[in-house]
Amino acid sequence: MYTQAMDIAPKEEQRAVRSLEEVELMRRFDAKIDAGDYIEPKDWMPEHYRKTLVRQISQHAHSEIVGMLPEGNWVTRAPTLKRKTILLAKIQDEAGHGLYLYSAAETLGTSRDELLAALHSGKAKYSSIFNYPTLTWADVGVIGWLVDGAAIMNQVPLTRCSYAPYARAMVRICREESFHQRQGFDALNIMMREGTPEQRAMVQDATNRWWWPSLMMFGPPDSESVHGTQNTRWGIKRISNDDLRQKFIDATAEQAKVLGVTLPDPELKWNAERGHYDFGRIDWTEFWRVVNGDGPCNRERLAARRRAHEAGQWVRDAANAHAAKAAGRTPAAA
Repeated sequence: MYTQAMDIAPKEEQRAVRSLEEVELMRRFDAKIDAGDYIEPKDWMPEHYRKTLVRQISQHAHSEIVGMLPEGNWVTRAPTLKRKTILLAKIQDEAGHGLYLYSAAETLGTSRDELLAALHSGKAKYSSIFNYPTLTWADVGVIGWLVDGAAIMNQVPLTRCSYAPYARAMVRICREESFHQRQGFDALNIMMREGTPEQRAMVQDATNRWWWPSLMMFGPPDSESVHGTQNTRWGIKRISNDDLRQKFIDATAEQAKVLGVTLPDPELKWNAERGHYDFGRIDWTEFWRVVNGDGPCNRERLAARRRAHEAGQWVRDAANAHAAKAAGRTPAAA
């Protein structure tokens, strides 16, 4: 999932409340949050709450769209027609997720053009996980198992996000992401059960490469999370980074046993006293390096998105011309 935006953005100063009217509006807003009610687009909200949501939802949308690229690399090379059909359906789902989320972000008063301009300029971020290459077919299965598995762990709590349009969008997205995770696990299970020794080694290699970046998807440790406390207070975030990461590790360690792969962490072991798996140190230097634009595929991913946007300009022009014609007016210059 793709909600690192709430942790990687610089800390912003919140504007002080300046009038008695704002004091009362803030009191009502806090009361709704405390009661567990949803905030709708036409409701009053603090500007910092609005900006936080724009940043998070847009990053989530960008991640869904950019996330199509690593898997799209394998559409023409899928081993069977069944696998190709499943992969195409998954990529189509991800495009739909991006559209749902851009629409949710637009309800906060930011246009889609502004959101995309921020992505293409490099100002806006997307999940760091998509800056890693898909080297073999096994990578596609591991993305389904680990990356989509981490996404589900991150996203299910967002179905209870205090901002209603985001929460509503996440209900359908989580259902579809659950399918993505299952198909990834199924593809790997077949390779491990019925594949050649070379194919099983390919699955293990892909697991080795994607394990640590998948753990980084939950964002930095709680001790380094810039916005965590306020986002939890406002009901944007329901569970902390460290708790979500631990929950994911506990579930995935058991799934790895079923698959017959070894997770690349010699310190991974069950701690009966804690009731959780202990695990090794995450390389946060790598995380920040990739977030800041120096990952294996950062430049390639952004260049691909810019090319796609430019190549689609004629479609936007045609749509604007049609809309203008239908309204009985001359189309404005793009």
